[in-house]
Amino acid sequence: MRSVCPACQLPPAWRGHEHPPPNPTPSHSSLSSFILHILHPVLPPYPNPGSCGYHWIHPPASTVGQHLCNPCNFGLGAVSLPAGSRASIQTALRTLLTAPWPSQRDIRSWLQLLSVLQWVLSFLLLGTVSLLLLIYLVFTSFWPISALYLAWIIYDWDTPEKGGRRLPCLRRWPVWRHFRDYFPVKLVKTHDLSPSHNYIIGSHPHGILCVGAFCNFITGSTGFGEMFPGIRPFLTTLAGNFRLPIFREYLMSGGLCPVTRRAIGYLLSKNGTGNAVAIVIGGAAESLSCRPGVTTLILKKRKGFVRMALQHGAYLVPSFSFGENDLFRQVVFEEGSWMRSIQQRFQKMMGFAPCVFYGRGLTSVRSRGFLPYARPITTVVGEPVMVPKIEDPSCEMVDMYHEMYIRSLLKLFNENKTKYGLSETDELHIL
Repeated sequence: MRSVCPACQLPPAWRGHEHPPPNPTPSHSSLSSFILHILHPVLPPYPNPGSCGYHWIHPPASTVGQHLCNPCNFGLGAVSLPAGSRASIQTALRTLLTAPWPSQRDIRSWLQLLSVLQWVLSFLLLGTVSLLLLIYLVFTSFWPISALYLAWIIYDWDTPEKGGRRLPCLRRWPVWRHFRDYFPVKLVKTHDLSPSHNYIIGSHPHGILCVGAFCNFITGSTGFGEMFPGIRPFLTTLAGNFRLPIFREYLMSGGLCPVTRRAIGYLLSKNGTGNAVAIVIGGAAESLSCRPGVTTLILKKRKGFVRMALQHGAYLVPSFSFGENDLFRQVVFEEGSWMRSIQQRFQKMMGFAPCVFYGRGLTSVRSRGFLPYARPITTVVGEPVMVPKIEDPSCEMVDMYHEMYIRSLLKLFNENKTKYGLSETDELHIL
């Protein structure tokens, strides 16, 4: 009976001039042993055809009593394996096959991280990179591409303010499921929304990148369509984003539209019923005070959305995303400081505020980068505030429904705060 190597459980290879017995049955105690046995006929022979495939040696004194073959002994430094030899190839295969394979949990984590990475890069870089690329092409032999796209933008200039050009397939993109599971993001329904009405959904808080609003109202991953059948959700964003090439197409395909009176008015009056326009009411000003554990909203003087709801008879629906402010760490500058004044001036000129924030890195949770931390986000959609249609509402009428909206929002917050990570003593501060 032939001996076997105690490490790989394979017998020594037969010499070239010998014939193996019929149907040899080496011990396949591991996956690597089995694959090496299958590959045995096609592996290149040793440089010296007279030597055996596994040259038995005596290892160092620390392993006296065990005889290991050359491939298993490579870590002991006892034998020098020539590059490209049979033993070196078998050694490389064994090292590869014995390495731990990623589990399904690891693969899911990588997919979730990549889905968030593509989303962050799309919003931060897609528009700028596309603009610079088209400018560069102007000075090359590919200038017709830039010319044709410029002509297309001129022709298609008003489309974002007329409902956009949403693509249902993009909302069902499988990557959004991994995006949802990274945090995870959850949508909670408290009341029905009838398809016979139009709605303005107030989304709070803004956070840094409005992750909760995007995931719930733009992607179909959290089941908005199933919870609210017959309702088409839209999300408003800065009008300047629709002036950036390629990026504007990306935004419109998901159902985003400019946060302008014309665009919102079109959806509420000329697009039928069953439209729900989500507006992040706090806007850029609210993002400046965004930090974990703080629930402060910029809302007291934001009454334009109430006036539009009255003019079009759209019901007001409050929503709150618990956990939105926990995704990033931000350097918050005190009111009156020179850095805060620079942020506010930039906001007035450009429409958004330059926040100094950081999240996790790409390779480690402990490193710093621009990816959001994995914190649960729960978006709760509250009870609609019924609003009559008044073409020219008075200031008193606007103030009255504005107060009704704030009361409904406070009720929503207080009834759900202890369910989704806040304590009973946490309060919602409205500025």
